[in-house]
Amino acid sequence: MTSTRSAYRSHWGLNPDVTFLNHGSFGASPRVVLEAQRRLQDELESDPIRWLAPERDLEKKLDPVRERLSDFLGCRFEDLAFVRNATDGVNAVLRSFPFEADDEILVTSHGYNACTNAARFVAGRAGARVTVADIPFPCSGPDAAVEAIEAAFTSKTRLLLVDYVTSPTALILPLARIIEAAHARGIRVLVDAAHAAGMVKVELDALGADYTTGNLHKWLCGPKVAGYLHVRPEHQAEVRPTVISHAANTPRPARSRFLAEFDWTGTFDPTPLLAVPVALDFLENVIHGGGIEAVYAANRALALEGRRILTSRLGLVAPAPEEMLGSIVTLPLPDGPPPEIGRTDTLGQRLFETHRIEVPIVHWPAPGKRWFRISAMLYNDATEYERLGDALESELTLATR
Repeated sequence: MTSTRSAYRSHWGLNPDVTFLNHGSFGASPRVVLEAQRRLQDELESDPIRWLAPERDLEKKLDPVRERLSDFLGCRFEDLAFVRNATDGVNAVLRSFPFEADDEILVTSHGYNACTNAARFVAGRAGARVTVADIPFPCSGPDAAVEAIEAAFTSKTRLLLVDYVTSPTALILPLARIIEAAHARGIRVLVDAAHAAGMVKVELDALGADYTTGNLHKWLCGPKVAGYLHVRPEHQAEVRPTVISHAANTPRPARSRFLAEFDWTGTFDPTPLLAVPVALDFLENVIHGGGIEAVYAANRALALEGRRILTSRLGLVAPAPEEMLGSIVTLPLPDGPPPEIGRTDTLGQRLFETHRIEVPIVHWPAPGKRWFRISAMLYNDATEYERLGDALESELTLATR
């Protein structure tokens, strides 16, 4: 089948020979964003000392980005730090938290493996435990998620680590209700919002989580290695970056230790962060007259259309209601062999090598239990999901012979 290609595809430098349905994993930056980053890199290399020294220009360059992002994310400038990615932000909070023996960190069965690993690491050092709230999937609706988490709270639960949008199952969780339930029991909440910014409207102060961390390179389309960590004021004295550097004992004038430490963790490339405003400008203007809300709506509509195409073509039952979905969707596959250690799933390999389709095959909650996850970004087109349906139909037929 010949794809008509989205009218927006030319804004990205994606390989034209690949049907790219996996924006959710690492994002994809538009050409204009990468061009801006390269200009910034050239400027940096023209005078690295001036650029990278906090007391020279670095803080002056980061602060306007923080101002723009705090407005976009609905929070105070003073409460927003920069991190490499959401996993970095989760680690910073977990490794700063004053856990004691027998405390419990509650995660969910839909949590991101890297962040659950961080929770296990920290718990092991403190003599604490990681417990799991088993959110059902297929999921009947938001109530099921709230009830599963509430049922897992105990008197020893100190911190809840919960996703804004789950990675393996693509569910938008009812965070306001979950946070309210946790706070009513004196439990702090750390939100892994890796997928949220650029997919849904985020209002951090209104949401009320104690800590929220997210990526700026996924649905916001910034360059790779750009993330944020939002911490409520009452916790900022406690939270330290994963790299301790000069600001630990070198105060910065008129700057909190929280911002000073996260702004300078040693030599790094700040250009991904400095190019984020260009990504915001792009998304605000790419759909003429629509703003970024039109991008949210277009991507979600395309993801739901992709779901309709694939469930119809393959005879699948959608495992979640539309109200819990944004611009990524997870759908079931027949059980299959788990991938070899260090390798991708064999079906995923065949989809890429034979059909030139990039789509993740997820083994969850255990090896052999398979799902596939589609993403929808402006550069995608409905015919690409039809092409995926053709490929899956072919591959699954071959597998049963």
